[in-house]
Amino acid sequence: MTSRPSMRVARLHGPEDLRIDTVPRPEPGPGEVRVRIEAALTGGTCAKMWRRGHHARLGTAPVAFGHEGAGVIDAVGSEVLGFEVGERVVPADSAPCGTCAACDRGLTAQCEAMVWLTGFFADALLVPARIVRTNLHKIPAGLAPESAALAESLATVIKGHDRTPARRGEHAVVIGTGVLGLLWIRVLTTSGVRVTAIGRRPERVATARAFGADAVLDAAAVARTKARVDLVVDAAGTPAASTLALELVSPGGRVHLFGGLAEGTTIALDAHRLHYAELLLTASFHHTPFHMAEALRLLGEGFVDTAALLETRVPLADLPAWMACTAQGGALKAVVVPG
Repeated sequence: MTSRPSMRVARLHGPEDLRIDTVPRPEPGPGEVRVRIEAALTGGTCAKMWRRGHHARLGTAPVAFGHEGAGVIDAVGSEVLGFEVGERVVPADSAPCGTCAACDRGLTAQCEAMVWLTGFFADALLVPARIVRTNLHKIPAGLAPESAALAESLATVIKGHDRTPARRGEHAVVIGTGVLGLLWIRVLTTSGVRVTAIGRRPERVATARAFGADAVLDAAAVARTKARVDLVVDAAGTPAASTLALELVSPGGRVHLFGGLAEGTTIALDAHRLHYAELLLTASFHHTPFHMAEALRLLGEGFVDTAALLETRVPLADLPAWMACTAQGGALKAVVVPG
């Protein structure tokens, strides 16, 4: 009997326990495709999942690791329409059902029967049939795979901006200068908004300015200005950042809680000010197939200086050691390559 070809996949076996396992290379079934991974990206979600050993949506250990990537289709199952072997693609990490109560209301990120996909840190990835049908995207010509893989992050920001749109001429504050904060700065400034960024890391100042920030300050400096602004985006995802966002917003302004907090987290809320200052408090989570397609289109047009966000290349074999050294803070995206 001939054994099936094998491949490598990074799997999380528990908190801070990431291993490169060898598994049989999967064969696509009806409606599925297999993608040979060219580049996958680390990020804040990976760091949190690595520390905790699980993710509320992507699964619990042992679980394949990584949810952003791009590659080339190298096998196609039966009943697949519109995709062929050799095409460069970005598989999204989810696909809504389109028929549940949430989807009927247009809240596809809240789908009650969402299909989730993880395991991009691998030699190859099997893409489920529903994602192939609704959330598998061809890469624009000339766009590098690592740049295309940023579509997931940019899609979440575009969706957040759709939920709480900025108005030309406004002043906004973005709290956080990680990748998502930088993408928020880019989206807001191209909408005609003046942006002040709040960040703790001096090495991010130049990048935030390059992405369009008018000023980059720390939280104490912003508080001393006593400025009140039209829109505050919490892209840091900490209780302190959420509280600061509510303190900085002007009467009639909007606060968008974009950064996710752990289940059970609470923050103090001045209900008196919320009411009498007529504040609008919003939040957004994840993305939709529409926002994935829009993000990939913008990346193909050079909307983002992706080189500024992709600091490091890490061979797949070295990923466990790299996560142990960097997951506790600070790093922007790293490009994980199987070769």
